[in-house]
Amino acid sequence: MFDCFDTSKVNHIGITPRDGEAYLTVLSAKVFADAAREITAWEGYEPTPMYHLTNLASALNVMEVLYKDEGPRFGLGSFKALGGAYAALKILRDEIARIRTLANASGDVTLEDVREGRFAKEASNITLVSATDGNHGRSLAWGCRRFGASCRIYIHAEVSKGRADAMRELGATVIQIEGDYDASVRLARLEAEKNGWFVVSDTSWEGYTEPPRQVMAGYGVMVGEIVDSLVAPPTHVFLQGGVGGLAASVCAAFRQYWGDNSPRVVIVEPDRAACLFESAKAGEARTVKIERETVMAGLSCGEPSNMAWSILSEEAQDFLTISDQVVAPAMHLLMSPIGSDPVIEAGESAVAGLAAAIMSSRGEELRDTLGLDRNSVILAIGSEGITDPAVHAELMKEVDHA
Repeated sequence: MFDCFDTSKVNHIGITPRDGEAYLTVLSAKVFADAAREITAWEGYEPTPMYHLTNLASALNVMEVLYKDEGPRFGLGSFKALGGAYAALKILRDEIARIRTLANASGDVTLEDVREGRFAKEASNITLVSATDGNHGRSLAWGCRRFGASCRIYIHAEVSKGRADAMRELGATVIQIEGDYDASVRLARLEAEKNGWFVVSDTSWEGYTEPPRQVMAGYGVMVGEIVDSLVAPPTHVFLQGGVGGLAASVCAAFRQYWGDNSPRVVIVEPDRAACLFESAKAGEARTVKIERETVMAGLSCGEPSNMAWSILSEEAQDFLTISDQVVAPAMHLLMSPIGSDPVIEAGESAVAGLAAAIMSSRGEELRDTLGLDRNSVILAIGSEGITDPAVHAELMKEVDHA
């Protein structure tokens, strides 16, 4: 059953987290609360499922394996629906308020005003842009359609046609470039600066912090749902890397909820895009060159978010890399689960944390290093559902033919 999960393919580095309070200063409790109040008021909001994979936990000799499934989120297929659209709404509110102030118009502009279309004319003259591997761009396109703004999305050469088409169907103009994800980020910034557009990115850089902060704040809605569904904190949480926004948001929110009882944080990345792993080794944020794209499309990022790293360097204790070879088996395991465990449809990036948890639990040395035992409660974030059916079908064929 677990033959495909070669424990020798996991790379690990442990660090001593720095002292600090970035979990409070970068993402305050108020920032999280403001996002939760707004997002939970959106039409179509409902908490996503938390699954207990009881038979998998028994097979791994741990107490529990929990899987938070973000596939159903707002019908968009991923947790990103919580971040990009919320940051877009905040930018639109602020820009419309600025325009009205210049015009000496009276009255405040609220998020509800923009959400309900009371300033539709003003919103229609504003263009929001971003680079994406798929899910963040889909969230932004969806938000722009809801709130009446124009949307331009920049994607790199390896983004699938299915993901590009999904964004176009939501009304976005999609520009595909020849380079990688980081090149698409640079082009989005450059063209936004030239044309007076607004970048809505989950990656921060010098002088650009507020939209990424709001993106991460939106993810806190998911953490609130997790906390509300549990009577005690997990002992371990395995979190996908990427630029670090998801992981940093989860870390910060957990610390604010559970304090010193927060779970041990394990960051998981593809070995082809391990910018956080290399940052942990160096003791500072580091960019890596992506020589070959990983199948985990949403995690194919070579440059970490500085804001996210400031939190992760204080909260994460362990950093792992995994190979692409374990992705399809992990997806298949959720589709054809052990015993009475639920059937879950998961995308390529969704299973990174779960795959790493499986290998860590089965490898004697790493199991000991991470402090995993029969009393451990493991949480994995299923960050996306099947966001590209064609890619999913091809990966399932690989498992069937293995």
